[in-house]
Amino acid sequence: MVEPSRDPALREVLALLAPGTPLREGIERIIRAGRGALIVIGWSPQIEPLVSGGFVIDIAATSQRIAELAKMDGALVLDADAGRVLRANVHLVPDPTIFTSETGTRHRSAERTARQTGTPIVTVSESMGMVNLYVGDQRHVLEEVSTLLVRANQALSTLERYRYRLDEVSALLSAREVEDAVTVRDAVLALQRAEMLRRIAAEVEAHVIELGNEGRLIQLQLDELVGSVADERELVVRDYLRDRRRKLGRVLEELSELGTEALLDAELVAQLLAFTDEELDKHVTPRGYRLLSRIPRLPATVVERLVERFHTLPRVMEATIAELDQVEGVGGSRARAIQDGLRRLSEPTLQERMG
Repeated sequence: MVEPSRDPALREVLALLAPGTPLREGIERIIRAGRGALIVIGWSPQIEPLVSGGFVIDIAATSQRIAELAKMDGALVLDADAGRVLRANVHLVPDPTIFTSETGTRHRSAERTARQTGTPIVTVSESMGMVNLYVGDQRHVLEEVSTLLVRANQALSTLERYRYRLDEVSALLSAREVEDAVTVRDAVLALQRAEMLRRIAAEVEAHVIELGNEGRLIQLQLDELVGSVADERELVVRDYLRDRRRKLGRVLEELSELGTEALLDAELVAQLLAFTDEELDKHVTPRGYRLLSRIPRLPATVVERLVERFHTLPRVMEATIAELDQVEGVGGSRARAIQDGLRRLSEPTLQERMG
């Protein structure tokens, strides 16, 4: 079983098979009639030599037509968008030496064809009504909407807990940034939490895609919970990446490639920021991207110029209105807005310390 949250190609095909689409409704009709089916999604030079017999049809792929044409023993071939039925009653002849873990004739042909061509193949089991999707070397079982909704809601509950934890860590990091008391460990923890949340959100998103029309409410909740998590990851890296020669995109890519256990290893994540294992408790000063980005209506280009001019957050916070005004794109009113914004961000920290 593959993880759809990490496979863009699989996600695209699952969107074509989501509830409410003609293809999914056609498959539901096939299941209700107690029949099986073999459906190829996409006609290509790789598929053509594997197709034998059948006939060219080229008609719109409505649910009724898919169900009626599936009554014949052979496979259906749809276009890549599953919008048209191109051929019907064809026989697939993949390389018989290709490994397959399946036992039934229909499923063996599907898996071998998918492995040989990379073309998505759908099978409907006549005996069990089970729907399998094969994409390349991968196999995915389509589940009932009720089962998917349960899983999606469980993932949302997990997402809520992680969102709360990220907010806690982010608030703590902001407080320490204001006091210039950040350690590498603080930055690493914020990066870990943001990446964990991103991964769970990707899992929920995969459920939403597979749910189709049934996933609209889940999508709204997901959007509300995730917010600007991607920005949080990027801003932490931009604030604390020691080696500025390293590309931001590459660092984020390496972070996303870490396995779950590796992501929980603070020393490994610190290495992505170009710090050694022994430097987790080392003091580090933020450049200011995170806090400056939280000031309303402050363009990213101005944030960039402020960091280029002052280099660190403490120096931005200490700057006078006249000094801020000298930065291109700031001006007097924006300089005051920057000072006021940073002051407001500092107030909760000062209140906590006085309390």
